[in-house]
Amino acid sequence: MLAPDLHTDPMVPVLARVTRRIHELSDIVTFEMEVDGWQGFAPGQFNMLSVFGVGEVPISISGPLSDRSKIIHTIRDVGPVSHALCALRKGAVLGLRGPYGAPWPVEAARGRDVVVVAGGLGLAPVRPILYELIENRDRYGKVTLLYGARSPREILFAEELGQWRSRLDLGVEVSVDRGDEHWHGHVGVVTGLLRAADFDPANTTAFVCGPEIMMRFAANGLVEAGMAATDIHLSMERNMQCGIGLCGHCQLGPVFVCKDGPVFDWAFLKPLMAVKEL
Repeated sequence: MLAPDLHTDPMVPVLARVTRRIHELSDIVTFEMEVDGWQGFAPGQFNMLSVFGVGEVPISISGPLSDRSKIIHTIRDVGPVSHALCALRKGAVLGLRGPYGAPWPVEAARGRDVVVVAGGLGLAPVRPILYELIENRDRYGKVTLLYGARSPREILFAEELGQWRSRLDLGVEVSVDRGDEHWHGHVGVVTGLLRAADFDPANTTAFVCGPEIMMRFAANGLVEAGMAATDIHLSMERNMQCGIGLCGHCQLGPVFVCKDGPVFDWAFLKPLMAVKEL
């Protein structure tokens, strides 16, 4: 795990300063921030972000690995802490601990086809993977991104998706649950795009992130297409409060999502996700 040596106590946050605020959607904001001594991260890791006097939440890092001058987080306004975070403006100071967690095994995918399946805000945690694939395109086989949103107005990073789609070396497909009069693309759940995806199941690594029900269907669909369950990686979301496996709030069966995850392969997760209310 990569981590900046900023404090001897992992429970004490360092100060981060917001350098840029991007209003993505009605309830989603992307922040660029700076932290003295930041040493980078691995794709799939997260930071614990805190607003002093309000609380702390885990947020995945959504920026490129190659630029250590800033830390990028994309946040949805869904609760008291995320609401306070989304209200921050350029120049604001917040607390940061991390990065934490087991990353996406991107290096293991080199020389193989790659399928990325994301739903809604799940595009943010896989965004660093896409940057890595594009920056080192010659190290990978066919690359396919399948992204789903609830409606055309809720498509995250729409401009960037258009740029990726215009490339000749990436396959990008977008689906919405409900179209409108201006939408001419696929309508339906994102897993419906798997049927048209071009990849070699025996030589493919898949990265999946989004709502749990979507991830279950995507993983099962990839297995039905011929992929091994050990080659399918999912990012789990649980109630993480300490980030280092001490508090136990994010326990999932025999593991702690904050420390042992959030990324696990489908062979490990499938029996756990079959247990109701686990």
